[in-house]
Amino acid sequence: MSEASPDQLVDEIEDIRIRLAGTIDELIDRSNPKNVARRQLDKVKARFVTPDGSVRVENVVPVVAITVAVVGGIVVVRRLLS
Repeated sequence: MSEASPDQLVDEIEDIRIRLAGTIDELIDRSNPKNVARRQLDKVKARFVTPDGSVRVENVVPVVAITVAVVGGIVVVRRLLS
């Protein structure tokens, strides 16, 4: 292994520092609560809306049906108990 000159070592250390700074900035950006919430919201939107903006009926209908069933069940139980 050949010995590197001091200038080469300084350049190598500077390159490493720049890469490390970029990695740290990326980690900070990924862990920012606002960005985490935005990514989660994007995932939910992607499940129910296509990239062109139309609704994914195959995913929306079951959610609506379950919601109606739960609300209907609550109404029935409350009427039975009153």
